[in-house]
Amino acid sequence: MTLRLPGFLVLSCLLATPVAAHEYSAGPLTIDHPWSRPTPPAVSMAAGYMTITNNGDNAVTLVGASSPRAQNVSIHENRIHMEMLRMEPMPEGLVIEAGKTVELKPRGYHLMLEMIDQPLEEGQRVPLTLRFEGAPEVQVELAVQPLGGEVMGHDHNGAGNESGGHDH
Repeated sequence: MTLRLPGFLVLSCLLATPVAAHEYSAGPLTIDHPWSRPTPPAVSMAAGYMTITNNGDNAVTLVGASSPRAQNVSIHENRIHMEMLRMEPMPEGLVIEAGKTVELKPRGYHLMLEMIDQPLEEGQRVPLTLRFEGAPEVQVELAVQPLGGEVMGHDHNGAGNESGGHDH
């Protein structure tokens, strides 16, 4: 018996194949453990984190992302400026050099999911499409999980969590 699969189904399986429980592979890239935090009810933004490894011979650039759960997804970096932690957009994207790994993490590089359709809840999976220059698009899911077992708020005005620090 021969089973025929539509071309787009075969192609989508080849472009972004989950390699392990929460790891994705596409072209020269490996995306490991994409995740986000639960958000409080009044918060309209969430952050996305993951590790991106470029196993190729040339640099690639994360140039954008999108999610059906957010009106916009942008790339940001937290920097210390005049002894203050500031979140700055990265409109040129995030370069991942050949043979290197870049970690998107709290208080570092991260994705901002802006104007989310509803709060993110622990246990949910948020679909996210990563767009690269020099590599194929990668479809992943952000696993919504607490950091350190706590739900933490984040308002991007520097007053994020209960200790007054900034979460991203």
